[in-house]
Amino acid sequence: MFCVTLDAPDDFDGWRNAARNLALSKVPAQEVSWHVGASSGDLFGGAPLPHVDPSASFAVPQPFVDLAQSAILHSDPERFALLYALLLHVRARPGVVQDRADPLLRRVDMLAKAVRRDIHKMHAFVRFREIEAVDGAPARFVAWFEPDHHIVRANAGFFIRRFANMCWSILTPECSIHWDGNILREGPGAERGDAPAEDPVEDIWKGYYSAIFNPARLKVGAMMSEMPKKYWRNLPEASLIPDLIAGAQARESAMIAASPVPSKNIEAIPSARENWTELRAEAMTCTRCALHCTATQTVFGEGPTDSRLMIVGEQPGDQEDLAGRPFVGPAGQVLNSALAKADIDRSRTYLTNAVKHFKHELRGKRRIHQTPQTPEIEACRWWLGREIDAIRPPVILALGATAARAVLGKAVTIGKVRGAAIPLPTGQELWVTVHPSYLRRIPDAQKAQEERARFLDDLRLVRARLDGARLATV
Repeated sequence: MFCVTLDAPDDFDGWRNAARNLALSKVPAQEVSWHVGASSGDLFGGAPLPHVDPSASFAVPQPFVDLAQSAILHSDPERFALLYALLLHVRARPGVVQDRADPLLRRVDMLAKAVRRDIHKMHAFVRFREIEAVDGAPARFVAWFEPDHHIVRANAGFFIRRFANMCWSILTPECSIHWDGNILREGPGAERGDAPAEDPVEDIWKGYYSAIFNPARLKVGAMMSEMPKKYWRNLPEASLIPDLIAGAQARESAMIAASPVPSKNIEAIPSARENWTELRAEAMTCTRCALHCTATQTVFGEGPTDSRLMIVGEQPGDQEDLAGRPFVGPAGQVLNSALAKADIDRSRTYLTNAVKHFKHELRGKRRIHQTPQTPEIEACRWWLGREIDAIRPPVILALGATAARAVLGKAVTIGKVRGAAIPLPTGQELWVTVHPSYLRRIPDAQKAQEERARFLDDLRLVRARLDGARLATV
């Protein structure tokens, strides 16, 4: 029996190195025991890990790596063994990572999903409270959170990006993390009493929460699913929830009684703005794919809800992810310049993306864009379709192949469909061109100039179509 001791419960690198050596030595999963720190359960220590050439390696599908990085954060003590067994399984059958009916893959996938839910809950339910500054030191904010799994270190980057200019600490029973605006430090676990119990600003927040509470839209079951009671102790607004629920029916009746009675000849239909506002609020808590775990926030579309032109990009970039708005980064600057030259008013245009969360990989402190894959595009097509239904633009312009695929539901070649309208079943028109980020990446100056001119021609075609054609409003 081989005994592997990892440095920490979330030690993915340690597990990967040990699993690599074991797999190259063809050690069966049942002959390995996995432990964390000094908690080895093997009385006699077990056999040392087999020695292999440090340069030896093997490839596994990227989806397996992504799955393992999430599942290893679970609190199940069997996760390391399950992942090693799945690694051997994947080496024997690489295609198994796409087989959702495989029992072992399904079990590991359930671990990963539970971790992603826990990460989402931490994003949503961490509440910082200010503590009194000492000797002129900057204000510091402290939060208490009790995760179900080992997600604290993996989640640190989200809070650093979200609260980069704030000095804060997040205390949990297992470990604590502290950010001073420049360096992240780790500390031992804490107790609930180590965090402040209240904050003067909370009264303002409670007033706001009470004011926006809509009794007519109350769904207790859905609320309890998204905001389980275990988190209520950390949420200042939670103290209001029982009374708000108890009085919801009476408040709803009062709202109905105070509403003007519509004419019998007029059907009460929600406006596009009401539909869009509700849709955007719903999208802010989207967990339809794993991208929400690493992105800062959902980046929804923006613009007039009566716009006659909708422009669809691929996904938010780094700056869009931080700002929460589409096309505010370098690609957005290229687009703005071209729109102005084509006499298209951005303020009268609705802009959105096919995928609503920023997909990236970390290289040092930089977040490098990664192209969304089919499952992510398909998960977000649900949002895009509802945006199109809410805005109902006569003309849609897709920037790049990902956007075109999201609108059409199938892959197309830009060169084959560019420059002509594609009629949609709803009566709208789709036009397809390249994404502005493509124009920024062209190394040859002459080629870049030609492609930018062609991009501008595409925009002018759309402008002419908006001006000169009679388009059905769907």
